[in-house]
Amino acid sequence: MKILVTGSNGMLANSVKDRFKMHELICTDVNELDITDENAVINKVNEIKPEYIINCAAYTAVDKAEEDYDLAYKINSIGPKNLAIAAKKSGAILVHISTDYVFDGDLSLDKAYIEEDRTNPVTAYGKTKLSGENEIIKITDRYYIFRTAWLYGKGNNFVKTMLKLGNSKEEINVVSDQYGSPTNADDLADIIYQAIEKKIPFGIYHSTNLGFTTWYEFTKKIFELANISCKVNPVTTDKYIKIMNIVQAKRPHNSKLSKDKILREGIVVPNWKDSLKKYLEIYVNF
Repeated sequence: MKILVTGSNGMLANSVKDRFKMHELICTDVNELDITDENAVINKVNEIKPEYIINCAAYTAVDKAEEDYDLAYKINSIGPKNLAIAAKKSGAILVHISTDYVFDGDLSLDKAYIEEDRTNPVTAYGKTKLSGENEIIKITDRYYIFRTAWLYGKGNNFVKTMLKLGNSKEEINVVSDQYGSPTNADDLADIIYQAIEKKIPFGIYHSTNLGFTTWYEFTKKIFELANISCKVNPVTTDKYIKIMNIVQAKRPHNSKLSKDKILREGIVVPNWKDSLKKYLEIYVNF
């Protein structure tokens, strides 16, 4: 199977490359392929003739996107549009990664978002990612869109940041009123792999690890597994912003994504606690 992977230097792309290493991979970053250039994308896809295009390229700086909307839009909306056009012309299947930020995050905490729920992004990042989804859906019907959240993996991420803080401070403050599912990039790559292998129906799938938690409880579990004694203080989002004296784009109160749809297709999805333990054992030296 021949696969074109875009954004090949990113965290998820590294996991995708590992999971699909038995297949023929053509990996490109912006230096090899600028996905915002329609002609370049079409020419590259015509040259390679991949069966699948896995788009790992994205503008993910949530706060910076508020001031740099044009660039975020080019990468998160125009890029997927160009890939969809090229995929449609060549007959390739497009795999695209989206986000919980396509929702406003105000859903009641006793519920989790399903794929059919009304989207209502309230940040520049979320708006550009939803636009990318819509462009794909308009252009081709041979696509998988995997919405994920709270992603960590190889490279800089929340887990490594907390480990660094935990080993250097006696106590830290962590937000306790935002809910979601920590997601190991290796597991997301495996979900993509399973979906392709099983040839599940095309469409949108919510794809995070199983189980829900808060950033506060997530941090406590990181420290527990890493045997770090740093005290973790729970704080609300508003209080955290005041303490840190920062300006943030709105964070979702509820980032819970229901996995019922993807589980019905027979996809195996690990629990976030099990995946965190595995990640720490494989990638982090204590």
